[in-house]
Amino acid sequence: MSTAGDTSGPKTGSRGHVGKAGAVFPRPVSRARVGFTRAERATAPTRGFVPGAPDVAVEVLSPDDRPGYVRERVAEWLEAGTQAVWGVDPRKRNVTVHEAGGASVYGEQDRFPGGVLLPGFELPVHDLFA
Repeated sequence: MSTAGDTSGPKTGSRGHVGKAGAVFPRPVSRARVGFTRAERATAPTRGFVPGAPDVAVEVLSPDDRPGYVRERVAEWLEAGTQAVWGVDPRKRNVTVHEAGGASVYGEQDRFPGGVLLPGFELPVHDLFA
C-alpha cells in the first residue's frame, strides 16, 4: 500500500481494494465516489476502478440530489450486490448507512461502524467534515 498522502489512484491492501467503484449487474450503475471490495473478491482494477459491485459504496450527496434520486442509486447498488452504501451528506453533516435490512443515520457526534464487512473499523462522523 502506498503512503497516506498519496491520492493518485486505487489502493490495494491486505483487507481489500479501495478505489472508484462501478457495477454492471443487473445493469450499469454509475461509479460511486469510493468503493471497497474485500481482498477475497477483488479483481485487478480496469481503467482505474474495480469492475463489479463493491462490498461498500460511498456516495457523497450534492445539494442538488433529490431524495428519489438518492433512493434509486442506493437501490441500484444493493441490487447489484453491494452490501452497504454509505451516503455522506455534507449539508446535514451525517452519514446514512444503507444495507439490505434498512438504514441507520449517524450524526456528527456519532461514530459509525464497519459492521461485518470491516470488523473493528469505526469512523467519527465529524472527521469527514473537518
